[in-house]
Amino acid sequence: MSSVPVSRSAPLPAPLVPDAPLTALAPMQDVTDLAFMGVIAHYGAPDYFFTEFFRVHAQSRPEKHILRSIDENRTGRPVFAQLIGEDIPHLVRTARELLCHPVAGIDLNMGCPAPKVYKKNVGGGLLRDPEKVDEILGALRDASPGLFTVKMRIGFDTTVHFERILDLLNKHSVDLLSLHGRTVKEGYRSDVHYDFIARAVERAKCPVLANGNLTSAATAVRVQGETKAAGVMIGRHAIRNPWIFRQCRERFSGQPVSAVTLSDVREYVERLYRATQQPGLAEVYHVNKMKKYLNFVGQGVDATGAFLHEMRRTETERQLFEICDRHLLAEPGRIFADEPYPGVIARPNCETPSADADGCSLESITA
Repeated sequence: MSSVPVSRSAPLPAPLVPDAPLTALAPMQDVTDLAFMGVIAHYGAPDYFFTEFFRVHAQSRPEKHILRSIDENRTGRPVFAQLIGEDIPHLVRTARELLCHPVAGIDLNMGCPAPKVYKKNVGGGLLRDPEKVDEILGALRDASPGLFTVKMRIGFDTTVHFERILDLLNKHSVDLLSLHGRTVKEGYRSDVHYDFIARAVERAKCPVLANGNLTSAATAVRVQGETKAAGVMIGRHAIRNPWIFRQCRERFSGQPVSAVTLSDVREYVERLYRATQQPGLAEVYHVNKMKKYLNFVGQGVDATGAFLHEMRRTETERQLFEICDRHLLAEPGRIFADEPYPGVIARPNCETPSADADGCSLESITA
């Protein structure tokens, strides 16, 4: 494997394995919090973490629960703070506030596909306006003496501005690009255009992380090889399989890949449940949040979707773990599927995000 390219303005934090392709956990609203980062790290941390996005506007202040994922992080891995917004003075103000915390760098979200987000001309909505992108990148580059990174998609509804925006990233010496190989309008439903990631690798002067439907370590290694990306960024498939970053490193180095059993998955569910419990939160609400995680886990439990069908109907902790025990401990040594079973959909009623859904959250990330 090729070594990680050197950044133009500042070196990126070293990966866990020297000269190996990078791995990163994608920022996901309501997912990549302090608790989830800790659980992921237990099974094999990525090289880099990215926070949920800090919403930036005139009245905003960095959300305290997101700051915890920076200030109280004990994973030992760098954490980049992600911003979403279009008000330049307040983006600069927020970036400077965050630089007072132990962040690895500032990351700009130009990819969130939620209608309620892009209609405000933030997130993926910025990709319609290269002139605005130029202004924001310049201001945040000036405000960020260390690492400044960007996460984006290949376009809004077309790729007409793709090369132009890549050139703007070069102009403003962006240090790392995480590129999801779909347009904003394609959401999470279309095939991923990995050829555009390869084009970005050739044109951009910074390292590029390939992102989009990286379902397993084998898929991640294949896509990294095809695109020549500096590494991979994985989101919802790390919810399903928190061992995926360790497995990626094993595949990158040619080692045997660690097998995961259903018993291992049962232990993961327990760990995740306890880590994400909050004082004062009613049991039913915590169970409902767990079911959102388990929508992804269930894609690798059985080919019929029986676990998902029964799990979604639980209302109490006892019911939830009874279903988990029935499906995960009946054959504890059975191997957990590396890839999602065909046709077993995480959220079958939410394939098309509504205008009110947060397209970067557990509510609508589906495929």
